[in-house]
Amino acid sequence: MEGVMMKNKADYAVAVRTSSGEIEVTKDKQKYNRDTVNKIPLVRGVVAFVDSLVLGISTLMISASYFEEDDAKSKKDEVETSDDSKKREKDSRNKTKETAEMVVTITISSIIAILLFMLLPYGLSKLLTNWLDSPNLLALIEGILRVIIFVLYILLISRMEDIKRVFMYHGAEHKCINCIEHGLDLNVENVKKSSRFHKRCGTSFLMIVLIISIFIFMFVRFDNNLLQIGARLILVPVIAGISYEFLRIAGRYDNKFIDVLSAPGLWVQRLTTIEPEEDMIEVGITSVEAVFDWREFVDSVNSEK
Repeated sequence: MEGVMMKNKADYAVAVRTSSGEIEVTKDKQKYNRDTVNKIPLVRGVVAFVDSLVLGISTLMISASYFEEDDAKSKKDEVETSDDSKKREKDSRNKTKETAEMVVTITISSIIAILLFMLLPYGLSKLLTNWLDSPNLLALIEGILRVIIFVLYILLISRMEDIKRVFMYHGAEHKCINCIEHGLDLNVENVKKSSRFHKRCGTSFLMIVLIISIFIFMFVRFDNNLLQIGARLILVPVIAGISYEFLRIAGRYDNKFIDVLSAPGLWVQRLTTIEPEEDMIEVGITSVEAVFDWREFVDSVNSEK
């Protein structure tokens, strides 16, 4: 994805650097009011997790659509039509196609995630039952295998050139947020000096999920393998809710205890974020400015110092 997505409450914006070198911005608003849900601990974490998944895939599709348009224009000029009904019909077909693609993408991604991060580590840990008779130790080994598989997966995909660029834009996103949160004006020079690591990152969230799942699965045990697997799938929303609450706390407080608990997620961010180029930082700044009055925020931060 040649772009950055920024979200502020219900508003979000996707800024994309097109093949022409221009930065294009798409703004939208999440259609569902989450004010009530956001007041309920644990539940708000599950809703935020689902929202992030859907929003992430939809913004990836927005980014990809810019380059599909560029490809179409390079092949032939678009034929303009004054027939509004045909235009509306075309737009409707495109939206239906995008919705279908999103459903298919989420379904396939979910299946792969279940196979790779749930069933595979569970199956590998079961191979050790002939040598180990401690359920807690087996659950610990399963959790460690899950973390190892996750890290290896990140390492593997990070070798792809397209993914490297995604990770560079990810770095630009973090650096822009850190810049304004530390009371600095949002410009290229200040962003370049800011850290590419952030405690509230989605990567940290996934690591927290993996770590918390180790302890929860130690206490959830069934003799039947299908029940064991089913329990792991059912408990995913619970684990996501707990992880979200920790992430909120980590974002609010800055002390040694929080730093220790946040360390695994920040370490993995060394893999999922890469120092961005200046033109990527410009995209990040444009995305922030589309949904957030950073000047007012920076003034409030500096007034509290």
